[in-house]
Amino acid sequence: MEDAQKLLEDIIRAIVNSPDKLKIERRVDEMGVLFRVWVDQKDMGLIIGKGGTTANAIKLIIKMAGYKNKSHIAIKIEEPIGK
Repeated sequence: MEDAQKLLEDIIRAIVNSPDKLKIERRVDEMGVLFRVWVDQKDMGLIIGKGGTTANAIKLIIKMAGYKNKSHIAIKIEEPIGK
């Protein structure tokens, strides 16, 4: 799963304006892997995209990486801290 986390991090860092404020937390349980993502408040629009298209595309790519390893992966984009 480190590969999927690295892929997620690389994709998001390429999109946002403040990559230094990116935080990804990984949780593994019997259901699979959950990546919780925090970005700078100013980058939320970039990471979500119009109608959620960017977020959905990122989720699809990471899910496909999980299928390769026979793992279920979910991503949750969290509200920025201090909002």
